[in-house]
Amino acid sequence: FPLGGFNHIEGGPCLDGTSDVDPFIFDQHFGIAVTGQAVQADKRRITYSLQNIIKIHGFDYLAVFCKNKCSAEQRTFSILQEIPGRDKSYSRIVKELAMIRKNQILKLYGENYKEMTKQLLQAADLAGRIPSKETAIGIKPNLVCATPADYGATTHPEIIAGIIEYLRENGFNSILIAEGSWVGDRTSDAYEYCGYRALSETYGVPFIDTKKESAHTENCAGMDLKITDVTKRIGFLINVPVMKGHCQTKVTCALKNMKGLLPDSEKRRFHRMGLHKPIAHLATVLKPDFIVVDHICGDLDFEEGGNPVVRNCIMVSLDPVLTDSYVCSLMNYTPDDVPYVRLAEKLGCGSADLAQAEIICLNGAGEEEQLPVRRRILDVAYLADEVDSCSACYGNLIPALCRLKEEGLLENLKERIAIGQGHRGKHGVLGVGQCTRGFDVSIPGCPPDEETIYQGLRDYLRNK
Repeated sequence: FPLGGFNHIEGGPCLDGTSDVDPFIFDQHFGIAVTGQAVQADKRRITYSLQNIIKIHGFDYLAVFCKNKCSAEQRTFSILQEIPGRDKSYSRIVKELAMIRKNQILKLYGENYKEMTKQLLQAADLAGRIPSKETAIGIKPNLVCATPADYGATTHPEIIAGIIEYLRENGFNSILIAEGSWVGDRTSDAYEYCGYRALSETYGVPFIDTKKESAHTENCAGMDLKITDVTKRIGFLINVPVMKGHCQTKVTCALKNMKGLLPDSEKRRFHRMGLHKPIAHLATVLKPDFIVVDHICGDLDFEEGGNPVVRNCIMVSLDPVLTDSYVCSLMNYTPDDVPYVRLAEKLGCGSADLAQAEIICLNGAGEEEQLPVRRRILDVAYLADEVDSCSACYGNLIPALCRLKEEGLLENLKERIAIGQGHRGKHGVLGVGQCTRGFDVSIPGCPPDEETIYQGLRDYLRNK
Protein backbone atom coordinates (compact mmCIF):
# COMPACT_ATOMS: atom_id res chain seq x y z
CA PHE A 1 0.00 0.00 0.00
CA PRO A 2 1.88 3.11 -1.17
CA LEU A 3 2.40 5.73 1.54
CA GLY A 4 4.65 8.38 0.07
CA GLY A 5 6.36 10.65 2.55
CA PHE A 6 7.42 8.16 5.22
CA ASN A 7 11.12 7.79 5.93
CA HIS A 8 13.09 4.60 5.52
CA ILE A 9 13.87 2.51 8.57
CA GLU A 10 17.61 2.82 8.10
CA GLY A 11 17.47 6.62 7.83
CA GLY A 12 17.02 9.02 4.97
CA PRO A 13 14.57 11.89 4.64
CA CYS A 14 12.46 12.34 7.76
CA LEU A 15 8.74 13.01 7.87
CA ASP A 16 9.25 16.75 8.10
CA GLY A 17 11.93 16.85 5.42
CA THR A 18 14.95 16.79 7.76
CA SER A 19 17.63 14.12 7.80
CA ASP A 20 16.85 12.81 11.28
CA VAL A 21 15.10 9.49 11.72
CA ASP A 22 11.65 9.61 13.30
CA PRO A 23 11.82 6.84 15.95
CA PHE A 24 8.07 6.42 16.10
CA ILE A 25 7.72 5.09 12.57
CA PHE A 26 9.71 1.95 13.31
CA ASP A 27 7.79 0.09 15.98
CA GLN A 28 10.06 -2.71 17.15
CA HIS A 29 7.31 -4.32 19.24
CA PHE A 30 5.10 -4.96 16.21
CA GLY A 31 7.86 -5.13 13.61
CA ILE A 32 6.49 -2.36 11.43
CA ALA A 33 8.66 -1.57 8.43
CA VAL A 34 7.53 1.61 6.66
CA THR A 35 9.36 2.79 3.53
CA GLY A 36 8.71 5.44 0.94
CA GLN A 37 7.38 2.85 -1.48
CA ALA A 38 5.45 0.24 0.44
CA VAL A 39 4.35 -0.98 3.84
CA GLN A 40 5.64 -4.43 4.75
CA ALA A 41 2.88 -5.25 7.21
CA ASP A 42 -0.77 -6.16 7.35
CA LYS A 43 -3.62 -3.75 8.14
CA ARG A 44 -3.50 -4.36 11.87
CA ARG A 45 0.18 -3.54 12.09
CA ILE A 46 -0.24 -0.36 10.05
CA THR A 47 -3.01 0.67 12.39
CA TYR A 48 -0.84 0.17 15.46
CA SER A 49 1.92 2.23 13.86
CA LEU A 50 -0.49 5.05 13.07
CA GLN A 51 -1.81 4.75 16.60
CA ASN A 52 1.64 5.60 17.91
CA ILE A 53 1.95 8.54 15.53
CA ILE A 54 -1.37 9.98 16.58
CA LYS A 55 -0.63 9.63 20.29
CA ILE A 56 2.62 11.51 19.85
CA HIS A 57 0.62 14.40 18.46
CA GLY A 58 -1.69 14.54 21.45
CA PHE A 59 -4.74 12.72 20.14
CA ASP A 60 -6.54 9.94 22.00
CA TYR A 61 -6.54 7.13 19.46
CA LEU A 62 -8.95 4.91 21.36
CA ALA A 63 -11.40 7.75 21.89
CA VAL A 64 -11.30 8.83 18.25
CA PHE A 65 -11.48 5.38 16.68
CA CYS A 66 -12.36 2.52 18.97
CA LYS A 67 -15.61 4.11 20.13
CA ASN A 68 -16.84 4.10 16.54
CA LYS A 69 -19.05 1.46 14.98
CA CYS A 70 -16.23 0.33 12.67
CA SER A 71 -12.98 -1.28 13.75
CA ALA A 72 -9.82 0.76 14.12
CA GLU A 73 -8.38 -0.94 11.03
CA GLN A 74 -11.45 -0.17 8.92
CA ARG A 75 -11.43 3.41 10.11
CA THR A 76 -7.75 3.91 9.30
CA PHE A 77 -7.95 2.43 5.83
CA SER A 78 -11.19 4.14 4.90
CA ILE A 79 -9.49 7.47 5.60
CA LEU A 80 -6.34 6.51 3.70
CA GLN A 81 -8.46 5.64 0.68
CA GLU A 82 -10.31 8.97 0.86
CA ILE A 83 -7.11 11.01 0.58
CA PRO A 84 -6.92 12.05 -3.08
CA GLY A 85 -4.28 10.80 -5.49
CA ARG A 86 -0.95 9.67 -4.10
CA ASP A 87 -0.79 12.42 -1.46
CA LYS A 88 -0.40 9.99 1.43
CA SER A 89 2.10 12.09 3.35
CA TYR A 90 2.60 11.68 7.07
CA SER A 91 1.19 15.12 7.94
CA ARG A 92 -1.86 14.68 5.69
CA ILE A 93 -2.65 11.24 7.15
CA VAL A 94 -2.36 12.41 10.74
CA LYS A 95 -4.50 15.48 10.02
CA GLU A 96 -7.20 13.45 8.26
CA LEU A 97 -7.25 10.86 11.03
CA ALA A 98 -7.56 13.45 13.77
CA MET A 99 -9.96 16.00 12.26
CA ILE A 100 -13.59 15.82 13.31
CA ARG A 101 -16.03 14.70 10.61
CA LYS A 102 -19.52 15.92 9.85
CA ASN A 103 -21.20 12.80 11.22
CA GLN A 104 -19.33 13.01 14.52
CA ILE A 105 -20.10 14.66 17.84
CA LEU A 106 -17.24 14.78 20.35
CA LYS A 107 -18.02 15.02 24.07
CA LEU A 108 -16.11 15.63 27.24
CA TYR A 109 -17.23 15.55 30.87
CA GLY A 110 -15.65 17.45 33.74
CA GLU A 111 -15.72 20.67 35.73
CA ASN A 112 -12.84 22.72 34.31
CA TYR A 113 -14.90 24.16 31.48
CA LYS A 114 -12.20 26.31 29.91
CA GLU A 115 -9.65 23.50 29.70
CA MET A 116 -12.29 21.02 28.55
CA THR A 117 -13.16 23.36 25.70
CA LYS A 118 -9.54 23.71 24.64
CA GLN A 119 -9.07 19.94 24.75
CA LEU A 120 -12.10 19.38 22.54
CA LEU A 121 -10.98 22.02 20.03
CA GLN A 122 -7.54 20.37 19.90
CA ALA A 123 -9.05 16.93 19.36
CA ALA A 124 -11.28 18.26 16.58
CA ASP A 125 -8.40 20.23 15.02
CA LEU A 126 -10.43 23.44 14.87
CA ALA A 127 -7.35 25.39 13.78
CA GLY A 128 -7.03 23.16 10.72
CA ARG A 129 -10.53 24.09 9.60
CA ILE A 130 -10.05 27.87 9.62
CA PRO A 131 -8.98 29.16 6.18
CA SER A 132 -6.15 31.45 7.29
CA LYS A 133 -4.65 33.28 10.26
CA GLU A 134 -6.26 36.49 8.96
CA THR A 135 -9.79 35.05 8.87
CA ALA A 136 -12.30 37.09 10.89
CA ILE A 137 -13.74 34.70 13.46
CA GLY A 138 -17.13 35.33 15.05
CA ILE A 139 -18.26 33.62 18.26
CA LYS A 140 -22.03 33.42 18.82
CA PRO A 141 -23.00 32.52 22.43
CA ASN A 142 -26.51 32.38 23.90
CA LEU A 143 -27.26 35.45 26.04
CA VAL A 144 -31.03 35.25 25.78
CA CYS A 145 -31.51 37.23 28.99
CA ALA A 146 -29.61 38.54 32.00
CA THR A 147 -29.51 35.16 33.74
CA PRO A 148 -26.25 33.65 35.00
CA ALA A 149 -25.00 30.54 33.25
CA ASP A 150 -25.49 28.32 36.29
CA TYR A 151 -29.25 28.96 36.03
CA GLY A 152 -29.26 26.93 32.82
CA ALA A 153 -30.04 29.66 30.28
CA THR A 154 -26.86 31.31 29.00
CA THR A 155 -23.51 30.17 27.64
CA HIS A 156 -20.85 29.75 30.31
CA PRO A 157 -18.17 32.45 29.77
CA GLU A 158 -15.49 29.88 30.60
CA ILE A 159 -16.31 28.11 27.33
CA ILE A 160 -15.87 31.32 25.37
CA ALA A 161 -12.60 31.95 27.24
CA GLY A 162 -11.41 28.48 26.21
CA ILE A 163 -12.24 29.18 22.56
CA ILE A 164 -10.43 32.52 22.59
CA GLU A 165 -7.33 31.10 24.28
CA TYR A 166 -7.20 28.18 21.85
CA LEU A 167 -7.52 30.51 18.86
CA ARG A 168 -4.86 32.89 20.17
CA GLU A 169 -2.46 30.03 20.93
CA ASN A 170 -2.86 28.90 17.32
CA GLY A 171 -2.17 32.33 15.85
CA PHE A 172 -5.72 33.60 15.24
CA ASN A 173 -6.26 37.14 16.50
CA SER A 174 -9.17 38.54 14.49
CA ILE A 175 -11.97 37.52 16.89
CA LEU A 176 -15.29 39.06 17.90
CA ILE A 177 -18.31 37.99 19.96
CA ALA A 178 -21.78 38.77 18.57
CA GLU A 179 -25.17 38.31 20.25
CA GLY A 180 -28.53 39.95 20.87
CA SER A 181 -30.86 39.05 23.74
CA TRP A 182 -34.50 38.18 23.19
CA VAL A 183 -37.13 40.82 22.46
CA GLY A 184 -37.85 42.91 25.52
CA ASP A 185 -34.47 42.49 27.22
CA ARG A 186 -31.34 44.58 26.72
CA THR A 187 -28.25 42.72 25.58
CA SER A 188 -26.19 45.15 27.65
CA ASP A 189 -27.74 43.73 30.82
CA ALA A 190 -26.74 40.16 29.92
CA TYR A 191 -23.32 41.42 28.80
CA GLU A 192 -22.73 42.80 32.29
CA TYR A 193 -24.52 40.24 34.43
CA CYS A 194 -23.35 37.07 32.67
CA GLY A 195 -19.66 37.97 32.80
CA TYR A 196 -19.15 38.97 29.19
CA ARG A 197 -17.90 42.49 29.88
CA ALA A 198 -15.13 41.02 32.01
CA LEU A 199 -14.47 38.41 29.31
CA SER A 200 -14.31 41.01 26.54
CA GLU A 201 -12.01 43.31 28.50
CA THR A 202 -9.73 40.53 29.75
CA TYR A 203 -9.05 39.15 26.28
CA GLY A 204 -9.44 42.36 24.30
CA VAL A 205 -12.15 40.83 22.13
CA PRO A 206 -14.93 43.19 20.96
CA PHE A 207 -18.52 42.34 21.83
CA ILE A 208 -21.10 43.28 19.19
CA ASP A 209 -24.66 43.87 20.37
CA THR A 210 -26.71 42.82 17.36
CA LYS A 211 -29.67 44.90 18.57
CA LYS A 212 -27.59 47.96 17.64
CA GLU A 213 -26.55 46.65 14.22
CA SER A 214 -28.10 47.61 10.90
CA ALA A 215 -29.54 44.76 8.87
CA HIS A 216 -29.81 43.52 5.31
CA THR A 217 -32.12 41.07 3.55
CA GLU A 218 -30.97 37.62 2.45
CA ASN A 219 -32.81 35.11 0.30
CA CYS A 220 -32.87 32.01 2.48
CA ALA A 221 -34.00 29.21 0.16
CA GLY A 222 -36.95 31.21 -1.14
CA MET A 223 -37.70 33.08 2.10
CA ASP A 224 -36.44 36.66 2.50
CA LEU A 225 -35.08 37.22 6.00
CA LYS A 226 -33.37 40.21 7.60
CA ILE A 227 -29.97 39.48 9.12
CA THR A 228 -27.73 41.89 11.02
CA ASP A 229 -24.72 43.26 9.16
CA VAL A 230 -22.17 41.88 11.60
CA THR A 231 -22.51 38.57 9.76
CA LYS A 232 -20.88 40.18 6.71
CA ARG A 233 -17.77 40.81 8.80
CA ILE A 234 -17.43 37.18 9.90
CA GLY A 235 -15.46 34.72 7.79
CA PHE A 236 -15.68 31.77 10.19
CA LEU A 237 -18.63 31.39 12.55
CA ILE A 238 -18.40 29.44 15.81
CA ASN A 239 -21.86 28.74 17.23
CA VAL A 240 -21.91 28.23 21.03
CA PRO A 241 -25.51 27.40 22.04
CA VAL A 242 -26.87 26.10 25.32
CA MET A 243 -28.68 22.76 25.14
CA LYS A 244 -31.98 23.41 26.91
CA GLY A 245 -35.74 23.28 26.73
CA HIS A 246 -37.99 25.88 25.11
CA CYS A 247 -41.58 26.75 25.92
CA GLN A 248 -42.63 26.88 22.25
CA THR A 249 -40.26 24.66 20.25
CA LYS A 250 -39.60 22.04 22.98
CA VAL A 251 -35.80 22.25 22.54
CA THR A 252 -33.32 24.90 21.54
CA CYS A 253 -29.70 24.39 20.56
CA ALA A 254 -27.60 24.88 17.42
CA LEU A 255 -30.20 25.84 14.79
CA LYS A 256 -32.31 28.18 16.88
CA ASN A 257 -29.28 29.92 18.41
CA MET A 258 -28.69 31.67 15.09
CA LYS A 259 -31.82 33.73 15.77
CA GLY A 260 -29.69 35.99 18.00
CA LEU A 261 -28.08 37.39 14.83
CA LEU A 262 -31.41 38.88 13.70
CA PRO A 263 -32.82 42.34 14.44
CA ASP A 264 -35.68 42.42 16.94
CA SER A 265 -38.22 43.21 14.23
CA GLU A 266 -37.32 39.98 12.46
CA LYS A 267 -37.42 37.98 15.69
CA ARG A 268 -41.02 39.15 16.18
CA ARG A 269 -41.83 38.19 12.58
CA PHE A 270 -40.39 34.71 13.17
CA HIS A 271 -43.06 34.20 15.83
CA ARG A 272 -45.80 35.41 13.50
CA MET A 273 -44.57 32.82 10.99
CA GLY A 274 -44.67 30.04 13.59
CA LEU A 275 -40.91 29.86 14.34
CA HIS A 276 -40.14 26.45 12.82
CA LYS A 277 -40.16 27.29 9.12
CA PRO A 278 -38.11 30.52 9.34
CA ILE A 279 -35.58 28.89 11.71
CA ALA A 280 -35.02 26.15 9.13
CA HIS A 281 -34.73 28.60 6.23
CA LEU A 282 -32.31 30.79 8.19
CA ALA A 283 -29.99 27.77 8.43
CA THR A 284 -29.52 27.81 4.65
CA VAL A 285 -27.64 31.12 4.91
CA LEU A 286 -26.34 31.36 8.49
CA LYS A 287 -24.27 28.19 8.47
CA PRO A 288 -21.98 27.76 11.47
CA ASP A 289 -18.52 26.51 10.58
CA PHE A 290 -18.08 24.92 13.99
CA ILE A 291 -20.36 24.22 16.96
CA VAL A 292 -19.53 24.09 20.66
CA VAL A 293 -22.51 23.01 22.77
CA ASP A 294 -22.82 24.10 26.39
CA HIS A 295 -24.38 20.97 27.92
CA ILE A 296 -23.28 21.87 31.42
CA CYS A 297 -26.56 22.59 33.20
CA GLY A 298 -29.30 23.57 30.75
CA ASP A 299 -32.87 24.06 31.99
CA LEU A 300 -34.97 21.33 30.36
CA ASP A 301 -38.17 23.37 30.56
CA PHE A 302 -37.55 27.08 30.19
CA GLU A 303 -35.36 29.02 27.81
CA GLU A 304 -34.64 31.67 30.46
CA GLY A 305 -33.42 29.10 33.02
CA GLY A 306 -34.16 28.64 36.69
CA ASN A 307 -34.27 24.83 36.85
CA PRO A 308 -30.79 23.69 35.79
CA VAL A 309 -30.04 20.00 35.27
CA VAL A 310 -26.32 19.51 35.83
CA ARG A 311 -24.46 17.32 33.32
CA ASN A 312 -21.03 19.03 33.19
CA CYS A 313 -20.61 18.17 29.54
CA ILE A 314 -19.36 20.09 26.52
CA MET A 315 -19.77 18.86 22.95
CA VAL A 316 -18.34 19.90 19.58
CA SER A 317 -19.68 19.17 16.11
CA LEU A 318 -19.97 20.43 12.56
CA ASP A 319 -23.57 19.66 11.56
CA PRO A 320 -26.26 21.78 13.29
CA VAL A 321 -29.04 19.42 12.18
CA LEU A 322 -27.27 16.34 13.53
CA THR A 323 -26.48 18.23 16.72
CA ASP A 324 -30.11 19.17 17.29
CA SER A 325 -31.26 15.66 16.40
CA TYR A 326 -28.93 14.29 19.08
CA VAL A 327 -30.18 16.90 21.54
CA CYS A 328 -33.76 15.78 20.80
CA SER A 329 -32.82 12.18 21.60
CA LEU A 330 -31.21 13.17 24.90
CA MET A 331 -34.28 15.17 25.89
CA ASN A 332 -36.72 12.34 25.09
CA TYR A 333 -37.94 13.77 21.80
CA THR A 334 -37.49 12.78 18.17
CA PRO A 335 -36.64 15.17 15.31
CA ASP A 336 -40.27 14.87 14.21
CA ASP A 337 -41.31 16.44 17.54
CA VAL A 338 -39.29 19.55 16.67
CA PRO A 339 -40.38 20.47 13.12
CA TYR A 340 -37.53 22.87 12.34
CA VAL A 341 -35.02 20.01 12.61
CA ARG A 342 -36.72 18.00 9.86
CA LEU A 343 -37.35 21.13 7.78
CA ALA A 344 -33.67 22.09 7.96
CA GLU A 345 -32.72 18.57 6.91
CA LYS A 346 -35.03 18.77 3.88
CA LEU A 347 -33.47 22.10 2.93
CA GLY A 348 -30.04 20.45 2.84
CA CYS A 349 -28.64 22.01 6.01
CA GLY A 350 -27.46 18.70 7.48
CA SER A 351 -28.54 15.20 8.46
CA ALA A 352 -30.79 14.18 11.35
CA ASP A 353 -29.89 10.49 10.93
CA LEU A 354 -28.42 9.38 14.24
CA ALA A 355 -27.96 5.85 12.91
CA GLN A 356 -25.05 7.20 10.85
CA ALA A 357 -23.69 9.39 13.65
CA GLU A 358 -20.60 8.70 15.73
CA ILE A 359 -20.94 9.98 19.30
CA ILE A 360 -17.46 9.95 20.81
CA CYS A 361 -16.67 10.64 24.46
CA LEU A 362 -13.03 11.67 24.75
CA ASN A 363 -12.59 10.85 28.42
CA GLY A 364 -13.99 7.37 28.25
CA ALA A 365 -17.41 7.90 29.83
CA GLY A 366 -20.14 5.64 28.58
CA GLU A 367 -22.97 6.74 26.35
CA GLU A 368 -25.09 9.24 28.21
CA GLU A 369 -28.52 8.10 29.27
CA GLN A 370 -31.50 10.18 28.32
CA LEU A 371 -32.14 13.16 30.51
CA PRO A 372 -35.05 13.18 32.94
CA VAL A 373 -38.41 13.81 31.32
CA ARG A 374 -39.39 17.36 32.22
CA ARG A 375 -42.78 18.53 30.99
CA ARG A 376 -43.77 21.27 33.42
CA ILE A 377 -44.84 23.39 30.47
CA LEU A 378 -47.54 20.91 29.46
CA ASP A 379 -49.05 21.08 32.95
CA VAL A 380 -50.09 24.69 32.39
CA ALA A 381 -49.75 25.46 28.67
CA TYR A 382 -53.37 24.48 27.98
CA LEU A 383 -54.44 27.58 29.90
CA ALA A 384 -52.82 29.92 27.35
CA ASP A 385 -54.58 31.07 24.20
CA GLU A 386 -51.26 31.64 22.47
CA VAL A 387 -51.15 33.14 18.98
CA ASP A 388 -47.75 34.22 17.60
CA SER A 389 -46.35 35.27 20.97
CA CYS A 390 -42.71 36.26 21.40
CA SER A 391 -40.53 33.92 23.42
CA ALA A 392 -39.94 36.46 26.19
CA CYS A 393 -43.65 37.07 26.78
CA TYR A 394 -44.71 33.44 26.63
CA GLY A 395 -41.58 32.36 28.48
CA ASN A 396 -42.53 34.61 31.40
CA LEU A 397 -46.17 33.49 31.44
CA ILE A 398 -45.43 29.76 31.81
CA PRO A 399 -43.32 29.91 35.01
CA ALA A 400 -45.83 32.37 36.50
CA LEU A 401 -48.59 29.84 35.84
CA CYS A 402 -46.45 27.08 37.38
CA ARG A 403 -46.13 29.12 40.57
CA LEU A 404 -49.89 29.71 40.68
CA LYS A 405 -50.52 26.01 40.13
CA GLU A 406 -48.26 25.12 43.06
CA GLU A 407 -50.30 27.50 45.22
CA GLY A 408 -53.57 25.90 44.09
CA LEU A 409 -54.91 29.13 42.59
CA LEU A 410 -55.41 27.93 39.02
CA GLU A 411 -58.49 25.98 40.08
CA ASN A 412 -60.32 29.31 40.03
CA LEU A 413 -59.33 30.09 36.44
CA LYS A 414 -62.19 29.35 34.04
CA GLU A 415 -61.06 31.32 30.97
CA ARG A 416 -57.93 30.93 28.87
CA ILE A 417 -55.30 33.65 28.96
CA ALA A 418 -54.75 35.41 25.64
CA ILE A 419 -51.14 36.11 24.68
CA GLY A 420 -49.36 36.98 21.46
CA GLN A 421 -49.33 39.23 18.41
CA GLY A 422 -52.36 37.46 16.98
CA HIS A 423 -54.58 39.15 19.58
CA ARG A 424 -53.74 42.71 18.54
CA GLY A 425 -56.85 44.82 18.01
CA LYS A 426 -59.13 42.14 19.46
CA HIS A 427 -61.29 42.05 22.58
CA GLY A 428 -61.63 39.43 25.28
CA VAL A 429 -61.68 38.78 29.02
CA LEU A 430 -58.08 38.15 30.16
CA GLY A 431 -54.79 38.77 28.41
CA VAL A 432 -51.07 39.21 29.00
CA GLY A 433 -48.83 41.77 27.30
CA GLN A 434 -49.26 44.86 25.21
CA CYS A 435 -50.84 42.91 22.35
CA THR A 436 -53.94 42.28 24.55
CA ARG A 437 -54.44 45.85 25.73
CA GLY A 438 -57.98 45.80 24.30
CA PHE A 439 -59.07 43.03 26.73
CA ASP A 440 -61.16 43.60 29.87
CA VAL A 441 -58.15 42.65 32.02
CA SER A 442 -54.72 42.99 30.45
CA ILE A 443 -51.43 42.66 32.29
CA PRO A 444 -49.25 45.39 30.70
CA GLY A 445 -45.72 45.15 29.39
CA CYS A 446 -43.78 44.27 26.26
CA PRO A 447 -42.92 41.86 27.57
CA PRO A 448 -44.22 41.86 31.15
CA ASP A 449 -41.76 40.05 33.41
CA GLU A 450 -42.62 36.87 35.29
CA GLU A 451 -43.25 38.63 38.61
CA THR A 452 -45.61 41.17 37.01
CA ILE A 453 -47.61 38.39 35.36
CA TYR A 454 -47.67 36.34 38.54
CA GLN A 455 -48.87 39.26 40.67
CA GLY A 456 -51.45 40.34 38.09
CA LEU A 457 -52.95 36.88 37.68
CA ARG A 458 -52.89 36.21 41.42
CA ASP A 459 -54.81 39.41 42.11
CA TYR A 460 -57.27 38.59 39.33
CA LEU A 461 -57.90 35.07 40.68
CA ARG A 462 -58.26 36.20 44.30
CA ASN A 463 -60.82 38.81 43.31
CA LYS A 464 -63.04 36.37 41.41
